[in-house]
Amino acid sequence: MERFWVIGGLYTNTDFTKIAPGHKHHRLGPFDDYAEAKAVWRAKSMEHVDEAYARFGIEREASDEYWVIGGIYTDTNFKEIAPGEEEQRHGPYTDYQDAKEKWWACSSANIDNAYARFRIDKV
Repeated sequence: MERFWVIGGLYTNTDFTKIAPGHKHHRLGPFDDYAEAKAVWRAKSMEHVDEAYARFGIEREASDEYWVIGGIYTDTNFKEIAPGEEEQRHGPYTDYQDAKEKWWACSSANIDNAYARFRIDKV
């Protein structure tokens, strides 16, 4: 599963490479979803809105986990899950081959449905 961190602080200049003396580099989180991290990022950024040398960002935590994600969608754009359906998440798998086998099983079970799609995500 993806995890997110809000990172940043007050820097010495607008190159944003060196934290200003007397200040610390913030690493807030982890957050399980991007929306939660974004809310914290927004609050932290607004806290320092008048400081030109302040910068905060969102960092996705690197991971070697694979997830099979998908389901039945409203159309072949595969953006919105169909009403009455839920997005399926299977995993985590540490081995790509295991994730591929699950992907194959999910895809095969829905082979006759043009609105079904599954993918393997590495997080």
